[in-house]
Amino acid sequence: MRKLLFIILRFLAKKVLKKYRPLIIGITGSVGKSSTKEAIFSVLRDKFRVRRNQGNYNNEIGVPLTILGYKTGGQSVLKWLNVFIKGLSLVLKKDADYPEMLVLEMAADKIGDIEYLVKFVPCDVGVVTAIGEVHFEQFGSLENIIKEKQKIIAHLKESHLAVLNADDHNVMGMKTLTKAKVVTFGFSEEADFWATAVKISQRDNQLGMTFKLHAQGSVLPVFLYNILGQHQVKAALAAIAVASSLDIKLLDILEGFKKYQALPGRTNLIKGIKGTLLIDDSYNASPLSAKAALAVLQEIPALAGAKKVAVFGEMLELGSYTTAGHMEVGQKLTEVGIDMLVCTGEKSRDIIRGAIQAGLPEERTFYFDNNHDAGIFVQDKIHTGDIVLIKGSQGARMEQITKELMAEPLRAKELLVRQTEEWLKK
Repeated sequence: MRKLLFIILRFLAKKVLKKYRPLIIGITGSVGKSSTKEAIFSVLRDKFRVRRNQGNYNNEIGVPLTILGYKTGGQSVLKWLNVFIKGLSLVLKKDADYPEMLVLEMAADKIGDIEYLVKFVPCDVGVVTAIGEVHFEQFGSLENIIKEKQKIIAHLKESHLAVLNADDHNVMGMKTLTKAKVVTFGFSEEADFWATAVKISQRDNQLGMTFKLHAQGSVLPVFLYNILGQHQVKAALAAIAVASSLDIKLLDILEGFKKYQALPGRTNLIKGIKGTLLIDDSYNASPLSAKAALAVLQEIPALAGAKKVAVFGEMLELGSYTTAGHMEVGQKLTEVGIDMLVCTGEKSRDIIRGAIQAGLPEERTFYFDNNHDAGIFVQDKIHTGDIVLIKGSQGARMEQITKELMAEPLRAKELLVRQTEEWLKK
């Protein structure tokens, strides 16, 4: 049944793309895909008819559904039949409002995923964010991850565009695989679009990222409201590179960032109980993204006497890298000056072990085998002005702890990830 579903969705997606010929911007990488997709969408949406995939519609089912513009049929045969009928109508009839551009995040959980997607969804622009040890359990090695991700660049034609992270040598190695034009972004002066003076700042009583943009011979100040982390600046730089290739003026691109919002669970600032501040990064976790989140926690200024608390769940699908990956995050915790570490889930014990080995006093570390008890414990320990980072893999369900700590839990469906009935029943 699943194989038949793939065949039908692929067939309809190919027919729709052939008929409407939208410009396709494909984005992949180990981290930062969703943020980059949202940043690109924000700067294109006022200039073109643009659609991007939402939620987890970034795989062999989600990408063709995004192309068709419909939601999954789930377990319902009738709903899937309705999707197929509507998809066929797109082919048979002309939809004058069909998007001119598709911004498509392309995920790879295993070998062959990117290759499968680009065979029937060929990209005009390929963007690679960063490469790291994610889904290591399936790939087995970093080399296999690189080989899979690079297929989004290798399939580009000479008239197309490759947009690469200049700060990641695993990504820059892809430059030799394509005859397409290559533009780069990052914090390196060698990049085509690069940023300096990157820091968390406050404007109009809102925290955000400030940086100086160096591009096309100009230096422009940029402020991203309610966006935190250097990885978010990288997403903005990638968006600037893409939009510039489409002849959008730099000032218009920067204006578009006013509509750029971080997705739920991606280093979002949420008001916590007792006058605390939560950094909700509960969407997913890998060693690479965990270290980026810790850098955000380190940089946010705290009130005198306030604590910085890290609440970590397990990082899953790391395979042979599981122990080392968790230990690395523990070591990073100590570097950034954490006052208290709370972990939940068996694998997260290695985060504690790594932190203690790196110098964090054991009496400031705490372990729980479930999220409820961890959340109640943190509630009791935090006070006004404390800043709490919540981070973990999807399977760790760390949004449950965020909900336990947020000042307005009734806004959970608006602010948090995995708040559908399907997830809440799990």
